[in-house]
Amino acid sequence: MVRSTVNEARLMSRVILYFLPLCSFFAASGFPADRLSPQWLPGGKVFYYQAESGEFSLIDSKTGIRKTASDLTELGLPEPAPVRSAEATIKPGRSERTGTPSGVRFVNELESEVNLFWIDASGKRNPYGKIAPKSERVQPSYEGHAWVISRVDGSDLATIEAGTTVSTLIIDGEGRKPAILSSVPPGTSPDGVFAVRVEGERLVLTRFADGTETILRAPIKEGATYRGRVFWSPDSRAFLVSAAVEVPERLVTILENGGENPVKTFPYAKPGDPLPNPQLVLFRLGSEEGQVIDASLFPRPFTRSHRIDVTWSPDGSEAYFDYNERGHQCYRILAVEAAGGAVRVVTEERSGTFIDYTAKTWRHWLHGSGEILRMSEHSGWCHLYLHEIATGELKHRVTGGAWPVREVVHVDVEKRRVWFLASGLREGEDPYHRHLCRANFDGSGFVRLTEGDGDHEIAFSPTREWFIDRWSRIDAPPVHELRSSEDGSLVCEIERSAADPGAGPERFVAKGRDGETDIHGIIIRPTGFDAAKAYPVLENIYAGPHSAFVPKSFGSHKALQSLADEGFIVVKIDGMGTNHRGKAFHDVAWKNLKDAGFPDRIVWIKEAAKTRPWMDLSRVGIYGGSAGGQSAMRAVLDYHEFYKVAVADCGCHDNRMDKIWWNEQWMGWPVDESYILNSNADDAHRLGGKLLLIVGELDTNVDPASTTQVVAALQKAGKEFEYMPIIGAGHGAAETPYGSKVRLEFLRRHLRP
Repeated sequence: MVRSTVNEARLMSRVILYFLPLCSFFAASGFPADRLSPQWLPGGKVFYYQAESGEFSLIDSKTGIRKTASDLTELGLPEPAPVRSAEATIKPGRSERTGTPSGVRFVNELESEVNLFWIDASGKRNPYGKIAPKSERVQPSYEGHAWVISRVDGSDLATIEAGTTVSTLIIDGEGRKPAILSSVPPGTSPDGVFAVRVEGERLVLTRFADGTETILRAPIKEGATYRGRVFWSPDSRAFLVSAAVEVPERLVTILENGGENPVKTFPYAKPGDPLPNPQLVLFRLGSEEGQVIDASLFPRPFTRSHRIDVTWSPDGSEAYFDYNERGHQCYRILAVEAAGGAVRVVTEERSGTFIDYTAKTWRHWLHGSGEILRMSEHSGWCHLYLHEIATGELKHRVTGGAWPVREVVHVDVEKRRVWFLASGLREGEDPYHRHLCRANFDGSGFVRLTEGDGDHEIAFSPTREWFIDRWSRIDAPPVHELRSSEDGSLVCEIERSAADPGAGPERFVAKGRDGETDIHGIIIRPTGFDAAKAYPVLENIYAGPHSAFVPKSFGSHKALQSLADEGFIVVKIDGMGTNHRGKAFHDVAWKNLKDAGFPDRIVWIKEAAKTRPWMDLSRVGIYGGSAGGQSAMRAVLDYHEFYKVAVADCGCHDNRMDKIWWNEQWMGWPVDESYILNSNADDAHRLGGKLLLIVGELDTNVDPASTTQVVAALQKAGKEFEYMPIIGAGHGAAETPYGSKVRLEFLRRHLRP
């Protein structure tokens, strides 16, 4: 067998090449074929890729000049050498990410068959059959997915991670196990002179040179023990460590019907549960007594961890840590002085509602200039600010305006500028579309670097002089462009998808409850749509405040389309209370998750139907899962004159029953009357439509008792409803084959004539 020639590895009617992305294969198999996998050559000035047609293109980023050929050799590029298992190291691994479609060509040169396993994100091995002796297989995969080959007796032969193109693994012998490397003991000082060992309520300091041990103590809380990492200063003169008293953690028990071990118990903190309150303790070399840091500026941290993570300044003069106060209305970055242990505020943000700490508290330390670049929403929009580290003084507002920064993608310390994605930048364009922008640290030089009316995904060249911009819209197929990172000028258009733009959903915008704010959504019609007919309307809802959920990029959207094809007009809408539209829009959700944007959604659907007589508003249904399940049931509690039918899957029907971190973020702390006012269980007596409740018996995301509690309340109120637990299913039970079947039958029965 010849392995060095691309043409010898042609498979599937000479469409798939062993080094080429499996574009044609994935197009036939339902995988996306509208993404490029650029391969940059050394120097970062030139790259090549393979188009869906199978043709290679080589592009010079300086000039945009393109060369094309049927294979790499015609472009003068070397072919990659296959990996031989006898020369490869067997490493434990897992699928760390799911990138572009690709694959692995396995060539079994052994006299015996071998087993093939895909290693998922949890490290579990999933069998993918056998490869016969003296045979080969091209296994479709994704960039970042891990695979392992083993003998029939279970011994491993090779591991490989799929790249952006199809790689080849020749199985020709035993792989090499990784060498066991000597490790530095935990808690070792940067200079390698000392190590700190945690022993419950005391610490042991060891000097490596002579083995001398010193017991270190501090006046920590009674019953507390030291926890987690030891954070040494860079100069090895001091370290910080946490101490905490053990806090009993709530345990949830679920039963697996038919399981060998039916009782399953797992930790699951809920709103209002006690949390650890770790202390921070400072030790300085030369003293056996540690100093407990005054917690006046961080009295109630929202953390389930028993430790506080710190970051030291390069000179070791102070250390920094985050303080997100329970209730999520105060967020601080704090500094601890190494010499005396004094604590000060570097920056602080307060809110009368909530601070979106999981998405809008990004920061970047600029120790060389004594500054910190940070994100804040205190102006009402998420923007970037430059502060002095030493004083916390605001030096510059880096960005500003009635639009949000969505994500920081690169900080250039030398040129003092930052690249970021932002939305809502252009009048008349969908305010959720992300564009790449750049600004200087002093707030000058703002420039939007992308142009197309769509949502933009960015991939920089290795030198960051250029970027590949993939942009599309729900109704506009993808376009790939090469642009300058300096001014956004177009170097060349790389590829433009030939997909039919009219085949996807329709965008629609209507004013919301206030008569002023634009509410955005999509409308999906059945395949074979007949405008002379009247169709029931079915809304797919998810209104979690952590993001926005109407798709913005071009794609098949199969799950929504499949329901539309059952004879429904399917709609999806982002109402008030969801994210990325500014603080006022977002704050509607505060202590008010039951709102779910319904006053906006109903107005939107009614406005759409005014010019679409085929939308039958006498038959409107709604379905959703998780937070969407909570909202779906709420629709037939509070708005059953409009929504006649609802399917609620694995809903967090009472925010007191759901996980602490998500619910306290939006509903606040302490747990107050708002939790009762938002409870589907407390309002079960108000049910006025047809309701199907679905739940997975093994759901560890939302406690299944949240659904059974609602069932009990509905029964007590004498309400008619349907209930379907899915045995053996976890979260998202309605997406299992049986759950989907039950959901569809319910919707057909109550919405279709």
